[in-house]
Amino acid sequence: MEIIKDPTHFEIKKAAKALKDAHLVAFPTETVYGLGADATNEKAIKRIYSVKGRPDDHPLIVHISSINQLEKWAIDIPEYAIDLAQKFWPGPMTLILKRQNLAKNFITGGQDSVGLRIPAHPVALAILSEFENIGGEGIAAPSANRFGAVSPTTGLAVYEEIGSYLSPEDLIVDGGPCALGIESSIIDCTMSNPNILRPGVVTLEMIEKFVKVNSCSDLSLNTIKTSGLLPNHYSPKAKVFLNMLSEPGEGFIAMASIPTPEGSVRLSAPKNIEEFAQEMYEALRGGDRKNLAAIKVIVPEGAGLVDAIKDRLNKSSSKEHSN
Repeated sequence: MEIIKDPTHFEIKKAAKALKDAHLVAFPTETVYGLGADATNEKAIKRIYSVKGRPDDHPLIVHISSINQLEKWAIDIPEYAIDLAQKFWPGPMTLILKRQNLAKNFITGGQDSVGLRIPAHPVALAILSEFENIGGEGIAAPSANRFGAVSPTTGLAVYEEIGSYLSPEDLIVDGGPCALGIESSIIDCTMSNPNILRPGVVTLEMIEKFVKVNSCSDLSLNTIKTSGLLPNHYSPKAKVFLNMLSEPGEGFIAMASIPTPEGSVRLSAPKNIEEFAQEMYEALRGGDRKNLAAIKVIVPEGAGLVDAIKDRLNKSSSKEHSN
């Protein structure tokens, strides 16, 4: 396994060639680092599942470089989905659409839908464009971590998490820390109105400027499997407890305005909600690097991006001891 930092054009081409040759390439997006493979190569996709320890009925998100490629992967695309794509792509939004023949069962988890997005990170877009230049159709790229663990937002975190599972021909492309630090919003666009399956930086308020979103009661009818819907996910080795002050020797994550309890290990003190999201996963990993047994997190108040932060923290926490 080779690590490439700040890739040159030559190294971007090398990464694209590795993908075409059925190897894995971890690369940065604006949200988290993805573990990429040729989305049309079943052998390569099986390696993603193996490296991640991911159940094979969990679908993968396909990354493309242009909205013009939507119809290669999806059919019966609603007009509102086109509007959302034009507004928020490239960016942190995944659309779930009815699948085209190109989207095989090994990508969709056997479902009749496929998740698609165009990432905003220049390294991701460069790899996608070069991959398509040499005949690729799309790159499947779930987060580059073991299944259920904290998503990586730096190249070092990828190496720490899955480096020992990668083969010599695989690559980690280190493009620096991720700007947003939290996974994409996932929007189900298979019905007359969209459902938000996973909240993210593209919020309910932003989406409803273009189209009415189905109510929470409608979400109870959701049968689509996609990333991040399990009740326990995004978890470090340390136990995470919400809205509790830390004891001496425990990790503490809270807004900068909240002082650190005496004897606690401050893991993050963000000044605003955007910083909280960007730093959250790396702070949880920081607790594991320090071999802490417990991390206490004071969850910020608010809506919008806060909804995504709450979603991830609720799934990462030891709920029986949190409030």
